[in-house]
Amino acid sequence: MVKFKSLTAIVPFYNEEAYIEESLSGLISTGIFSEIILVNNNSSDNSVKIVSKYLLDYSYIHLINATEKKGKGYAVLEGIKQTTSTHVIVHDADLEYSPEDIKEMLEVAKMHPNDLILGSRIIGNKIRKNVYFYTYFVNRLFSLLFSVINLYKISDISSCYQINLTKNLLNMNLKENGFAMEVEILSKHIKTNNLVREVPISYTGRSYKEGKKIKLVDALRIMSTILKHSKLNIFFR
Repeated sequence: MVKFKSLTAIVPFYNEEAYIEESLSGLISTGIFSEIILVNNNSSDNSVKIVSKYLLDYSYIHLINATEKKGKGYAVLEGIKQTTSTHVIVHDADLEYSPEDIKEMLEVAKMHPNDLILGSRIIGNKIRKNVYFYTYFVNRLFSLLFSVINLYKISDISSCYQINLTKNLLNMNLKENGFAMEVEILSKHIKTNNLVREVPISYTGRSYKEGKKIKLVDALRIMSTILKHSKLNIFFR
């Protein structure tokens, strides 16, 4: 069994000048990360300028400029390849998730370092704000579908917060370049002998006017990924 030694936060961002400074400050204030890797996915606003000043003050914060704009999954994978910690978590640059919740997830990860620790926006009594009912409904529907066809109950398959063993992620040969990466990771993880352990987290959704980026095409891709990697799937083998 691999022991927990350190945690890296990967922060993919694209045009998040309104939120990224507060988001990054929140990660720093937790004091739990051995490194924070910022991955610029070809931003055209002032996001890079805002985060660059942190590079001078914090030696454990690094910036990667992705060579191509292929989506969140691509940016995350670029960060994973540069990670030096035993474990990693992805933190979106907006303010939908609270870094304080990672502290609780971290304690579980220390006890179960080989398992995937999943932040759930469904279980528990944390404060949650869902701006759009249909995004909440589709996620619940997809999570139910995932659970049924994989014979493994997961309450929130599209949560950004997953603490994973870095080595496991690198061995998964991840292909998804967009938001479906989270489902790809879950699908491949449950085919191993390790568990998914869910921990309640808070959530404050933002509107499309505020910069929310997931769209219908992403939902269709997530559905496709669920089916493609299902334990019961026979069509993609």
